[in-house]
Amino acid sequence: MEMPLPSADILARKSDILARLAVVLPADGLITDPVETRAYECDGLSAYRCPPLAAVLPGSTEEVAAVLKICAEEGVPVVPRGAGTSLAGGAMPTADSIIMGVARLNAVLETDYENRSITVQSGRTNLSVTGAVETNGFFYAPDPSSQLACAIAGNIAMNSGGAHCLKYGVTTNNLLGVTMVTMEGEVLEIGGAHLDAAGYDLLGLICGSEGQLGVVTEATLRILHKPEGARPVLVGFDSNEVAGACVSDIIRAGVLPVAIEFMDRPVIRAAENFTHAGYPDVEALLIIEVEGSETEIASQLARIVEIAKRHNPVELRESQSAAESANIWKGRKAAFGAMGQINDYMCLDGTIPVSQLPLVLRRITEMSGEYGLDVGNVFHAGDGNMHPLILYDANKPGDLEKCEAFGADILKLCVEVGGCLTGEHGVGIEKRELMDSQFNKVDLEAQMNVKDVFDPAWLLNPAKVFPLAASEERRA
Repeated sequence: MEMPLPSADILARKSDILARLAVVLPADGLITDPVETRAYECDGLSAYRCPPLAAVLPGSTEEVAAVLKICAEEGVPVVPRGAGTSLAGGAMPTADSIIMGVARLNAVLETDYENRSITVQSGRTNLSVTGAVETNGFFYAPDPSSQLACAIAGNIAMNSGGAHCLKYGVTTNNLLGVTMVTMEGEVLEIGGAHLDAAGYDLLGLICGSEGQLGVVTEATLRILHKPEGARPVLVGFDSNEVAGACVSDIIRAGVLPVAIEFMDRPVIRAAENFTHAGYPDVEALLIIEVEGSETEIASQLARIVEIAKRHNPVELRESQSAAESANIWKGRKAAFGAMGQINDYMCLDGTIPVSQLPLVLRRITEMSGEYGLDVGNVFHAGDGNMHPLILYDANKPGDLEKCEAFGADILKLCVEVGGCLTGEHGVGIEKRELMDSQFNKVDLEAQMNVKDVFDPAWLLNPAKVFPLAASEERRA
């Protein structure tokens, strides 16, 4: 993946730049040792790496502002970084950039149960937000598979979703306000602990902007009452296409489960070997969860089972206990890690209309044969957010390039059937050269005009989102 050449001028001034940063940061808040900065050379898309100029770990909004102001004056690019779990290269640095990690910004600032909101610093992990409120009967709905590690900052940057987004929506549907620092070091307060803000929807603009417009240091999030109960059902099928058709029929019938998750045979086997969740030996598996009172759960499951039976499932198993439910989800949540034990893989992220699931799953299987690379499918089937995992050998010359071409064809297919390039992983470096397959020149120009307003020198998160030639021309 091509990256811009580092600025010789910045590299020549490295000592002076780092000296200025050292003045506004604590001694352990500036990382310059090349051995230590290697920890920041990539994110979850580890096939591509580049050591940064340095890394900073601010402990407050004021320190973030001070660092950004210095970098703006020195013309140094800044790459915001949450927990580094991005799978699209969203936090990959350039050789002349400063990584700005927000891991130390992890406090709960305010909890308002009456108005169902919580304000946290952006480095706090996703799962720990629920951890802060669950004893009072509340939870934070977005639940990416990496929720144990991923930071709220990254969730906002990529507009992350998760298994339960079918009912509760993605990050933008649960984000009420942010404190954001611009590249010039100006602190902005956008939105807040109220249902809607007056004026332009700047919050909607920032959520999903991939760190291109500013650095979010605090976030006010919507929290919800825990449901009375929840119960998943496992449904196994003898083909991916039939499972996809079942999902389409459930949505078409107007049933709204809290989640519909899909796994195919390679992923089922890997997850079962890793977690011993008790998954059946089938070609495709759906995990469908409903929630509410016992009466509501029984009613919804009855309709879902009725629809599933029309597709002649190989196995249909309703959870009978909390322990069994936890085991079912344990396998799904561990799927990505389990696949990593088998081989190197690249995890894609495209979204399609649910009605197109059978077609797209069939085409992915066909393309797998054409490219000679195996693929596993695990994704949020209820909202059509696909996550094909293309297996390749990182040590085999040409395999990575073949994997990239295969992935590009899958994402182009998503666009062709009426979907889009990304659902929750963002564009990063992975999909930037595919942006013109979904957007024309005028569309891309309008988006780049927005970045011009927030970041006129194009110093924030360089070489991401837009085709490299276009963004480098803009930056120049």
